[in-house]
Amino acid sequence: MVDVVSPALARRIALAAQGFTRPLPEAPGTRAVNGVIDRLSLLQIDSVNVFERSHYLPAFSRVGAYDRTALDRITTGRRGRMVEYWAHQAAYIPRELWPLFEFRREAYRAAGSDWGGWVAENAPLAEWLRAELAANGPMRASEIEHDSNERRGPWWGWSDVKRTLEMMFRTGDVVCVERRRFERVYALPEQALPGELLGSAPAEADAVRELVGLAASAQGIATEADLADYWRMKRAPVRQAITELEDSGVLLPVEVPGWTTGARRTPAWLHRDARRPRRIETAAVLSPFDPVVWFRPRTERLFDFHYRIEIYTPEPDRKFGYYSLPVLIDDRVVGRVDLKSDRQAGVLRVQSAWSEPGAPADTAARLVPVLRRAAAWQGLDEVTVTGRGDLSPALAAELRTAAA
Repeated sequence: MVDVVSPALARRIALAAQGFTRPLPEAPGTRAVNGVIDRLSLLQIDSVNVFERSHYLPAFSRVGAYDRTALDRITTGRRGRMVEYWAHQAAYIPRELWPLFEFRREAYRAAGSDWGGWVAENAPLAEWLRAELAANGPMRASEIEHDSNERRGPWWGWSDVKRTLEMMFRTGDVVCVERRRFERVYALPEQALPGELLGSAPAEADAVRELVGLAASAQGIATEADLADYWRMKRAPVRQAITELEDSGVLLPVEVPGWTTGARRTPAWLHRDARRPRRIETAAVLSPFDPVVWFRPRTERLFDFHYRIEIYTPEPDRKFGYYSLPVLIDDRVVGRVDLKSDRQAGVLRVQSAWSEPGAPADTAARLVPVLRRAAAWQGLDEVTVTGRGDLSPALAAELRTAAA
């Protein structure tokens, strides 16, 4: 008989798996940050820096105002614990997961000119780039480009050098050893990864099964679509991996009332090690690229929260703001705030703040300490509410009370 998990318990299971059951440590250090990485297995990267770059935010949401240089040490260089790859979009992953993505690198190599096939079709340039990196060590594309590489074509003005390096990054011919001013620094794999991670890829089915297991552990409770999205994998091999993990007892089939596709129940699975907390007590803002909310169908299923980032929406058409972050209070997403770190003025600006229907009356009071902590983490002196939204007046009032 399939176990029935209530929607409320499913939310708590998912949040516990993501690390929202523990109180914030007083002085979070490298150990706390590593704990977040152990749970999530990846940090998605995004270029938007209006508040803070996205890969720094999951740890802040879970452990508080940690030293960002601790994460920099983890994600940078040959000694770093993580390496960048196209795992769920661009993301940092633990280096030991590198061999698991050989099937994806092989798929890129077999693809046409729009992806990895470009490398084979431009073999002389690719070989020249390998020689440059072998001779000079890790380099940025801008350091390799020279006058003969005219910027042309539809690739956002990228030169052939930049385009080829990006394709080689996908195929694994080069790796990103670090970022400088958010620009990738490319290296040959042997310059950045230990030898035991090179040439030791498992079979695709084995790799997919291990990745699905990691996704299930990170999500606690999930559907097939949730598990496939975590690493952006195709559904058929994920379905086979689920069957094998269910047979071995790693995944337990469950039913969550209300989780449906059309008129049909959507099957779900619980990881065998998932906790079932009686309550969640937390207050946090989440990156738009946090695993809790990055797969919008799961976000709506878990929290009844419709979320779309509006950075690509023309300003007159934005409803909630350029970079609105979901607000998590206990086991519910109760609103969103559009934040901007005004570093020149030393102010964290709440450009808009909105509550969801049914948000608790103390939402503003619970959120203000989070915003003040975020401002201090960013090296900013104060928080100001400058924008619109039905939650803004209450936030402004709470801030005035706290200041008094």
